[in-house]
Amino acid sequence: MILLTAIVLIILFCGSYYPYILDHFGYYVPSIKWLTEYGLVKGISNLDLTLGQMSVWHIFQAGFSNFSDPFLRINVIILIIYAFYIIEKKSWIQLGFLPVMLLFSQSPSPDLPVIIFSLIILNEILSENKKSALLFALSVFIFTIKPTMIWLPVLSFLYSVFIIKSPVKNIFLGVVILILFFVKNIWTFGYPVFPIAFVDLGISWKTNPEILKRSSQFAIQKTYDMQYTFEEIQKFSSIDYIKNWLFLKGIKAKINILFILTLLLLILYSVRKKNRVINLITISIIIKTILVLLFSAQYRFFIDVFFIVAFILLSHYINRSKSIAIFSIAGTCVIFFFLFPSLIATHIPSYKMARFMGKFEKKQIYQPSVYQYTPFRSFRIGNLIFNVPENYPYSFGTPLPSMTVSYIIDNANANIFPQTINKNNIREGFVWKTMNMKEKKEAMRVINIIINHNKQN
Repeated sequence: MILLTAIVLIILFCGSYYPYILDHFGYYVPSIKWLTEYGLVKGISNLDLTLGQMSVWHIFQAGFSNFSDPFLRINVIILIIYAFYIIEKKSWIQLGFLPVMLLFSQSPSPDLPVIIFSLIILNEILSENKKSALLFALSVFIFTIKPTMIWLPVLSFLYSVFIIKSPVKNIFLGVVILILFFVKNIWTFGYPVFPIAFVDLGISWKTNPEILKRSSQFAIQKTYDMQYTFEEIQKFSSIDYIKNWLFLKGIKAKINILFILTLLLLILYSVRKKNRVINLITISIIIKTILVLLFSAQYRFFIDVFFIVAFILLSHYINRSKSIAIFSIAGTCVIFFFLFPSLIATHIPSYKMARFMGKFEKKQIYQPSVYQYTPFRSFRIGNLIFNVPENYPYSFGTPLPSMTVSYIIDNANANIFPQTINKNNIREGFVWKTMNMKEKKEAMRVINIIINHNKQN
């Protein structure tokens, strides 16, 4: 009880800080606002491509944000439940992971639940849980939260077929969840899997191909931490693709190298161990790695692999006393990180998020810290009246419908602009439309107004 109380107090303390993950402002909050105010909106990706994701986790969060969780701290609750699970199951290796997860507790980040749930499912599989239907359904659910977790439903399926040899009917619930996921994406984005233009159903609200092309190019640049232009990357040789990814400037290169070493370590362990379940886990992780490397090899897409490999390799060596020692030391470091983020920003300048962390405030002891941002301007292009934030690149605090200047620029470059299907009812959704000369001039005027205002301030 003393251990659980201490863990809960640390989770509550860390979770009370200001959000600092940039996706909180550019993706999480805008998604939840749309879901809370209008529900799932058809073709919302035409207004802002990022919103086309509409993670299942944000749908879940939106259900609580209006009456019980206005501060969007659902991840704090998940961490507390996870702490109960760890102690109940005596899975002490997982206690050592908790300090790292505290870094995701201030935002409704999908990364936290998928890591936690994947570790729970992995623990159940390694414990020879026979409930294949439930394991597969939960694995598919995790995939719907974050598709880069594709390895988990693959593992659950392979475990079900080759280890416990369960009947085919046991995948039914998982298949239903998967179909609902595809339907959700088709409704918001126009294609079954975001952000890939795969299986074109020819529906009227699908995302513009030029916008998808630009998004794909940006994802490739993000693979290299925006240190190269897309044109430069296109000129890379096969060796350059690998070399430049492994030797980026800053901390991300070290993470990339560590990831490759971790993967090799897992493969070697699998060969040496000759355990069928470990072999299936390794195969599943390799499938995920290949897919991530093909589309966008950003370090945040394979963070879960570090937890999984550490779990497999170290779980037998970490007992209760060792896990408490690891949690105490690592937890103290994380608390120090929140108390003095400027030191991290100074000594690890490539870790950019440290620069956006807010300071401790006394009021967060009884109320989590949140940012408020309201300055905006309203404009109209075609039948769309929209709001644009001033002096800030994200629209998390802007009344809906809102757009950022960067996305307005993307639309102007593609010579298109979003329009409401019914000008009197936003809930009916959005489509894209080729701009005429008047609309093109208005779009450029909006861009100039916002950029010039931001420069002056």
